[in-house]
Amino acid sequence: MTGRRRWFILAVLCVSLLLISLDMLILNVALPVIVDSMHATSSQLQWIVDAYVVVYAGLLLVLGSIGDRIGRKWVFLAGLLVFAAGSATSAFSATPDRLIAARAFMGIGGAAIMPSTLSILTNVFTDPLERAQAIGIWSGTTGLGLAIGPMAGGWLLAHFWWGSVFLINVPIALAGFLVAMWVVPNSKAKAPKRSDPRGAALSIAGMALLLWAIIEAPNRGWGSAWILGALALAVLLLAAFVLWERRSTHPMLELSLFSSRRFSAAIGAMGTVIFALMGALFLLTQYLQFSLGFSPLETGLRIVPIAAVLLVVAPLSTRIVRTVGTKPVVFTGMVLIGIGLLVLSGVTVRDTYLQILLPLFLLGIGAGLAFAPCTEAVMGSLPLEQTGIGSATNGTAIQLGGALGVAVLGSLLNGRYQGRMVPLLAHYRIPSSVLHLVTGSLGGSLAVAKQVGGALGAELARVAREAFVSGMDLALLVGAFATAAAALVVVALLPNRPPPGPVDDEHEKAGTHSGGD
Repeated sequence: MTGRRRWFILAVLCVSLLLISLDMLILNVALPVIVDSMHATSSQLQWIVDAYVVVYAGLLLVLGSIGDRIGRKWVFLAGLLVFAAGSATSAFSATPDRLIAARAFMGIGGAAIMPSTLSILTNVFTDPLERAQAIGIWSGTTGLGLAIGPMAGGWLLAHFWWGSVFLINVPIALAGFLVAMWVVPNSKAKAPKRSDPRGAALSIAGMALLLWAIIEAPNRGWGSAWILGALALAVLLLAAFVLWERRSTHPMLELSLFSSRRFSAAIGAMGTVIFALMGALFLLTQYLQFSLGFSPLETGLRIVPIAAVLLVVAPLSTRIVRTVGTKPVVFTGMVLIGIGLLVLSGVTVRDTYLQILLPLFLLGIGAGLAFAPCTEAVMGSLPLEQTGIGSATNGTAIQLGGALGVAVLGSLLNGRYQGRMVPLLAHYRIPSSVLHLVTGSLGGSLAVAKQVGGALGAELARVAREAFVSGMDLALLVGAFATAAAALVVVALLPNRPPPGPVDDEHEKAGTHSGGD
């Protein structure tokens, strides 16, 4: 395969990957509009984000192994079609529940696309130096999506209805399908394993229950029987998943991979980076619109600093790694993210955008430094025969980190918000439907305040904004401490250089096992 064709294949894979990263930030910008249009609560907003992620993460490993068996190209193409269909369904959903279901269907397509792009890339680029460069560009594509997503979402919301932020995925997916059909080579494992539907069912059920408990805890109380029961059942299901994977002859998750310090430390670091980044963006897009009063387009433009520096730094980080090693680059990136979150945790309702601009840059630089080296450490620690399952495990860590970031940080915000609002409203006779709006989200409170008008409406809006910002500060502070703790783990466990051995030799010498175009 010529060098020119390899890089053209990379371009096709990156455009398809752009779908997923584009979708994440477009949706975040649209969340306040969805609140206004559908009267969605904060918990429903979290599920609109996380329903996609639960299915996505639960099926990544299964679809990665199916790609290893029947051909990664075919799984990749099927994923593009499913993603297009799910996006069209999401665009025309009339209620939050229908949108949540459509987003879950989109997750099937995303789970087929993500591992396929990385495993195809790893098989096409067998030279370690070229592979590192390609992964840097692949990682930078996420930054490109983060840069385009907010602006595109804001522009679409300024000119069309909220469903347009999903509908834009359809032509991109179909164009990617047509081009990939002709130029992307097929590849598969020489000795593929059977799929593991039982493991997939256990992991999806366990993660869904865990996220449900975290998201619903502010509404029902952490001590309620429903929450405690869901948490206990989630632990049992996830423990059963681990036991099944250990005993299965064809596990979808190769637990033996985690015996490599390089693999396990990099996976953990990457999951934490995404936890912090996605959780913070979930909160900040609402803060910029509801508290600072920016329009969706203005909000999108103000998120660009995170994405712009991530886009620049991610490809450069692989060059820095060649000079100083993996550990100091990843550690520095995580420290910068922690500092950024720590500064953001001090914002007040009186602050301006300029006062949060520096920490936004820190988040972008930190994520750019950490993301590509972690991905290269994960994929570079695997033999070619395990790239499908390895890339799926990598993608699972990213998605679960993002889902937990939205769930945990969002629930911390909701818990404090409701804890401030409910006592203040207890002395008033308020219809239950109105009370549900006010305590459900800041957007609901502002809508009620606008209807009430006058001094009372202004006071309700002020108190609601203060409660929201207080909850956001708490959530971001917890995110900062979580990132700092993970950075210390990186120092302790992540090797600075890959050990020379058969894995590196195999990546360098082995060719792609083709299964036809």
